[in-house]
Amino acid sequence: MARNVAFDLNHPLMEAGLESPIDEEGVHDSFSQLIAEQSQNGGASDSDAFELQELQRQLDEEERDNVAYLSGPGRELREFQGRNQRDTEWEDAETQADPLIGERWSSATMKILSSMPSRTIGRNRGAIISQYYNRTMQLRRRRQSRPAIRDFSRSARPSIRGYGIETDSAEAEVSKRDRLVNNLQNLSVSDRIRMLRAMPLNVSEKSELRSLALHKEKRTLSRRIPCCSQLKYYIINGVRQGWYSWLSFMHSLHLWQVPLKRVSGRFGSGVLSYFLFLKTLLFFNVFLFLVTGAFMVLPQALHPPAPSAGRPSFTGLELLTGAGYFSDTVMYYGYYCHYILRTSCRDDGGVHNVSLSNGTRPDCVSKHLSYNMPLAYFFTIGVSSFLTCIILVYSMSKSFGQSFRIDKSHSILAIKTFCSWDFKVIKKSSVKLMSENICTQLKELLAEVSHKQVKNTRCQRLWRLMVHGLAWTICVASTTACVLAIYYCSDHMHQNLQLFLHRGVSDINPLLNEASLLALPVLVSLINLLLPGLFNLAAWMEDYESPSVRTYVSIGRNLMLKVSVLGVLCYHWLGRVAADPKIIGLKCWESFVGQELYRFLLMDFIFTILDTLFGEFLWRLFSEKVLKRRRKPVFDIARNVLELIYGQTLAWLGVLFTPVLPAVQILKLLLLFYIKMSSVMMNCQAPRKPYRVSQMTTVFITLLCFPSFLGASVCVTYTIITPSSSCGPFRELKTMFQAGKRWVEELEKDNPNLSVLARAHSYLVENPFFLFVGAGIFLIVIYFHSQVVDGQRKIIGLLQEQIENEGDDKKFLITRLQTIHEQKRTPARRLASQNSNC
Repeated sequence: MARNVAFDLNHPLMEAGLESPIDEEGVHDSFSQLIAEQSQNGGASDSDAFELQELQRQLDEEERDNVAYLSGPGRELREFQGRNQRDTEWEDAETQADPLIGERWSSATMKILSSMPSRTIGRNRGAIISQYYNRTMQLRRRRQSRPAIRDFSRSARPSIRGYGIETDSAEAEVSKRDRLVNNLQNLSVSDRIRMLRAMPLNVSEKSELRSLALHKEKRTLSRRIPCCSQLKYYIINGVRQGWYSWLSFMHSLHLWQVPLKRVSGRFGSGVLSYFLFLKTLLFFNVFLFLVTGAFMVLPQALHPPAPSAGRPSFTGLELLTGAGYFSDTVMYYGYYCHYILRTSCRDDGGVHNVSLSNGTRPDCVSKHLSYNMPLAYFFTIGVSSFLTCIILVYSMSKSFGQSFRIDKSHSILAIKTFCSWDFKVIKKSSVKLMSENICTQLKELLAEVSHKQVKNTRCQRLWRLMVHGLAWTICVASTTACVLAIYYCSDHMHQNLQLFLHRGVSDINPLLNEASLLALPVLVSLINLLLPGLFNLAAWMEDYESPSVRTYVSIGRNLMLKVSVLGVLCYHWLGRVAADPKIIGLKCWESFVGQELYRFLLMDFIFTILDTLFGEFLWRLFSEKVLKRRRKPVFDIARNVLELIYGQTLAWLGVLFTPVLPAVQILKLLLLFYIKMSSVMMNCQAPRKPYRVSQMTTVFITLLCFPSFLGASVCVTYTIITPSSSCGPFRELKTMFQAGKRWVEELEKDNPNLSVLARAHSYLVENPFFLFVGAGIFLIVIYFHSQVVDGQRKIIGLLQEQIENEGDDKKFLITRLQTIHEQKRTPARRLASQNSNC
């Protein structure tokens, strides 16, 4: 399973694997003392210099041999040149890339280079094992401390002699290895893990040492532990292994885990962000459905009111319009009672459910089974909205921290190359899927690294500015025209509805009139389907060099369209329908708005399926069969994501008017995931220019929070302030806040000590100042979190720059040292040549 590399310092494995600052100090001290001792030891230094001079002399002889070989016939010279042409070009490229490669260092320079700490590790495996044997002995005596280098014998220190020199014999190495295994066996689990990870050995040798220590520990335990304790030990291990297996099984039950990895491996992070966002919206709607279903829908369904006399029969058209038979059900606001639901006793000892209005008290009432429906309706909507806001703010803050961290492509490229593979993957399908995923991520990173900013001339910039202005003019003009069309169409629908309901026209078929309600949702869904194609045509005219910039511009244009359309619709519902429903003749305008929202949500889903069918499937068939091309359409991330945000906004708007609308949204998202997943895998292709969209999820969550949730909250708040007086649970109240106020007053009458609760309700619920303060606190938290992340990003950038500068300083010093040595060596050569001439 492919996993993104994340450095979590609070993870328990990190605690077990990281060394303490005392250990780091000991390592650095050991290096400095080792270099100092080697510099003081003249004999060893002379021997090192002699070995390096011998190596340099051998290289000079090989070069002379090659020159002699090249001085042969011209045919052999041409053959040798043709054979080594590629090697020479490669060496020249390396020399140009790094000035330290390809240099012929002097013996003094090579002596200094061999004394560097980075070149004194890993020379002798026996010395490493001996060194860590002594470390384990010290660790057993004093926990969490590393012995200094002076505590080691000279044979136990890392060798700085040349390659291929063995300081310990095979027998001594085996004995030290056994002693190291014995010491590892006596250490705790965390100390053993720390010691094994700190050893500069390969993975197979570390695994062998670990297995030997565990095997020896088991044999020791089997000898020392009696039968009962041994049985207890096996039971504890079995329970622990069962718990780990259960955790692994629960992890495998994550929703859509394998399909998401398949999409990520084939199409990259951009398309993956759409499906992850869809999964996030699904969880939001599941939360809303559970809350509203448990506290609103289920109690009212268990205590239904008296059925109305003229309830229409089911015709099947209600599945599209949401009206007719569904109008008098728990789907809509007008069905819910405005009184307290109670359970009263009968004379024969049984019980039956009755609904009692406020103020009516029968002789036998079970006070413990009463349920205040207006209060439950108000607090369920308020608490669910408040918790959704908290989750959105937390998700947005967390996403800001993840997307704006330092993630330069050069550093992530190395991490992805060496640290992305999960060695627990053994199935062939999982290995193939993980390989595709890592390959796609590397392509995105390489594309970002190799991307170069093209500098245009003044005329080219002026031309691009004119093209951008023309494209934006076309987009704004088309959006304005569509919004005006929706405005006039909604006004015409409003007048027709007023004519039908107020005057009671009898020559119109009720089914035909009910079907005519679909005209406005069909028009809006058709505009949402066709206008993004015009936006894509405008983006094709602009010819953006960066695919990510093109995606963000498309998101901005689609957002402009969705916000304008929703603004006109909210004005139509709250400014026309809710202004004076008596003029229209509606008994409950909240239920009518709920039906409208149901129709819009359903039409949006139907047109999305049509777009998937005609825009992707049929276009692929037309391209393959008629145009004879293998080119497939590219998945439009911006349009599809804005469609999700548009549908979720409708769902949040409709929670108050249609409490079961989150269930419809859940069903829609589930079907949409499988339809879109199948269409993407069959009909779409990966972008020709791979790109990494690091901040895409942050943009999606931000758009979901501010334009979507904030706009829906404003509309719902307007409805809470002015509810309908003829239907619903608040028909006897001027505002919905009075439901809580009346409940608090009743509690205060029953118990005067609860007067503090009444004052708290008046200050916290009825006063809008608390709402503004809470919103301000949320914004301040987001601002401070973004500032902290930005400061950390700047500090990490300065540290990375400092590391690069230190590397340049080392290169400069080594090159300068070589230059000074050559300058000192030149007069000596001249003097030797003069003496030889004499």
